Amino acid sequence: MKRHLLIAALLLLGAAPVATLAGAQERGPSQGAAACSAGSQAPLSRVLAMIAKRYPGRQLNTTMGESGGRPAYLIQWQLTNGQIVVFTVDACTGQLVG
Repeated sequence: MKRHLLIAALLLLGAAPVATLAGAQERGPSQGAAACSAGSQAPLSRVLAMIAKRYPGRQLNTTMGESGGRPAYLIQWQLTNGQIVVFTVDACTGQLVG
């Protein structure tokens, strides 16, 4: 039962970045998008490899959002023990920020 509640909460969390992006598109380009010039984002494959090296498991879902006004990858990850975590990675630098 607790596991189902955790999964439901994570799915709702996954919907939040989409709403954030939709709001940003209505207002025009955000400061976060300007902070990382077009084409200079860290490759998602490199980010996933970095996470896999430090936290063995598998990727469940990835969305784009913002963290501190900067573009970020929000990565839903399942650890080998079954625990699900969401990593926030700065899309410009590829650094784990949360």
